[in-house]
Amino acid sequence: MRGALAYILLFMAVAAQSQTLKYSAEINAVTANGTYAPFWHVANRQGLGGVATKNGYMRVSVEGNYPFAKNWNVEYGVDAVGGINQTAPLFVHQTFADVSWRMLTLSVGQRERWSNFKNARLSTGGLTESGNARPIPQIRFSVDDYWDLFCTKGWFTVRGHIAYGRFTDGDWQQSFVPEGYAYNTRALYHSKALYFKAGNEKIFPLTAEFGLEMAAQFGGRVYNKGNVVGQNHRNPARFKDYLMALIPFKGDKQYNASDQVNIAGNQLGSWHGAITWKESDWQLRAYYEHAFEDHSQMFWEYGLWVEQLVGVELSLKNFRWIKGVALEYFNLKDHSGPIYHDSTEKIPDQISCVDDNYNHGWYGGWFNYGMTIGTPLCTSPVYNGDKRLHCYNNRVEAFHFGIEGCPLGWLGYRLLLTKSNNWGTYSYPFTDIKKNVSGLVELTFSPQRLSGWSATASFAFDSGTLYGNNYGGLLSISKIGVFNFGK
Repeated sequence: MRGALAYILLFMAVAAQSQTLKYSAEINAVTANGTYAPFWHVANRQGLGGVATKNGYMRVSVEGNYPFAKNWNVEYGVDAVGGINQTAPLFVHQTFADVSWRMLTLSVGQRERWSNFKNARLSTGGLTESGNARPIPQIRFSVDDYWDLFCTKGWFTVRGHIAYGRFTDGDWQQSFVPEGYAYNTRALYHSKALYFKAGNEKIFPLTAEFGLEMAAQFGGRVYNKGNVVGQNHRNPARFKDYLMALIPFKGDKQYNASDQVNIAGNQLGSWHGAITWKESDWQLRAYYEHAFEDHSQMFWEYGLWVEQLVGVELSLKNFRWIKGVALEYFNLKDHSGPIYHDSTEKIPDQISCVDDNYNHGWYGGWFNYGMTIGTPLCTSPVYNGDKRLHCYNNRVEAFHFGIEGCPLGWLGYRLLLTKSNNWGTYSYPFTDIKKNVSGLVELTFSPQRLSGWSATASFAFDSGTLYGNNYGGLLSISKIGVFNFGK
């Protein structure tokens, strides 16, 4: 709370010099029949989609933008949420202050971010970070747009980021798991990415992008390791550990035996690639993402077309009925193979399979407030009946379709349909393949006579043996506006 208060005071100090502020208020309610709220009323909502059949929230946010010198700008905001069947009855969802000079930005705080190269409204999301979980407080330095660093007149550009932060869900983990189960607190967060773009769409419409995204958990304190009461351990958080999160190395003697043999902390990431043809009124984009855990599969050591998301997206600028269409194929069922063996004196061969994506022996896994930070297609721990912080379903193959449009000036729609086959995990396989179909039909009303007001109504469903048969509705009413503040 002290950190949130500091951000709020900073926000107020900057806002006092601003001319206008943007504000928004939203009421969101979900009601459903079945075991859970339908998948597409939960997934990719920045952690605000509760799994309970009845959940909702009220949300108020204020954001500002203050250019204070030539090429300098400050963007800031506060976003508070109070809800029913959320991670807390009342919490600060976003507090941030971003200072920018040209394309360089220093961001401090927690802010909603979406996956790279994906349409946040139509895609299933990225494999490393998707927008499925609540934002993580961090200090982030980034080049937000492609920069012609090499002075090639826009034909070869680069962008990326580096960030360090801290997970704040320790108290939530302790209250979520049953007594004696493993959880961790004050874990540290690291993220980095570097992307290259070849081509200049101002001259020729074809461009290609390629890059690497990586993330890590390190530091913090583990309680009841292996679900053994009292087996606690404080992970190192020295300066060298921050460097080892940046450039992964084997851990020293302060790490557990597995990290001494492999990589310190929980390391994961993905390769990205995209090819885009952009015209004045339409754009066609094909994209590919390959996921890896630690160093196994990072360079396709155990196969090329595995652990992947392949998609194509068409964007239409002037056709109201269809503004965007996305098709995706998702395959994360291989995990490099079913056998794992660390090198020993008797058997020196290293076999780095059984990646067990999103799970980790010391940190539980790549989750925040019980939601998978990577793709929501791998089942989040909030669904677990045993309340264990573990992803019991990370071997998944799925087909996904999304479409949206705005046939009338005051009416928009969105349709999502996802079909998946689920094998569980290598350690906890399902007896039979669990099949699931999830869909969403959404309408958004924005009456011209009520400036800034909008209402979203949607129906979603699940059918199959993974989440059961669920169906329900969502209603959201929001108001966006600006008001003068300061001189």
